[in-house]
Amino acid sequence: MSVLLLRLAGPLQAWGSAARFARRTTENAPTKSGIIGLLAGAQGRSREADLSDLASLRFGVRIDQPGTRLRDFQTAHHADSGKAMPLSERFYLADAVFVAAVEGEPGLIDELHAAVREPAYLPYLGRRSCPPARPIDMGVRASTDLESALRQADWQASSWHQRRARAAAMTAASRSTPPRPPTIRLDLLIDCAPDEDPDVTQRDEPVSFNPRHRQYGLRGIKTLTVHLPAGEAESPHHDPIAALRKA
Repeated sequence: MSVLLLRLAGPLQAWGSAARFARRTTENAPTKSGIIGLLAGAQGRSREADLSDLASLRFGVRIDQPGTRLRDFQTAHHADSGKAMPLSERFYLADAVFVAAVEGEPGLIDELHAAVREPAYLPYLGRRSCPPARPIDMGVRASTDLESALRQADWQASSWHQRRARAAAMTAASRSTPPRPPTIRLDLLIDCAPDEDPDVTQRDEPVSFNPRHRQYGLRGIKTLTVHLPAGEAESPHHDPIAALRKA
């Protein structure tokens, strides 16, 4: 098996699994339907195309930077009549960073990797209004499994978030009894194997993206934890007169 890794970072993201009507919510992490939609779009598939090969891929995501939940209100008018539509309430994740991954046969994974590098349709992070701020492609990990690839991937959080997390980890470790090495904890969400009992379930298993009849099935999810060594916390330094010239 091979694993394709994707970096999902942007000012705003939105990953809905139960959004209906005028209230558009978001999950705390990317959904399988959202990532499969991104990959299908990169390949240039139509919304009516068969998704069975992509849906069979095993999916997982690591939360490198949780972000902050944000609420927005939007108005719209009907394209034909010009009549005002109901006020729409929409939720987003601001300043979040994730590492998503799909596991499958090497041939299909290589095809998806090529599509991500030269996408037929530009990728977005859950909604068209959410473009990525950093390159999505993190490459392919050959001859490995989904969990191992996600555990071994470099931490993708923003530098300011890493500094803050390291400082908090160092402080918590210094106050623990007995003392322990400082570590960073990241949450990992992975598709359950058929013989496993899920920790949570979510209706984001894509069956059809056809606009006339979208279909999603339930997906079992296993929740795990990744511990990274915190290392030395960087001390923020700011000298307000450093840029001034001597008189």
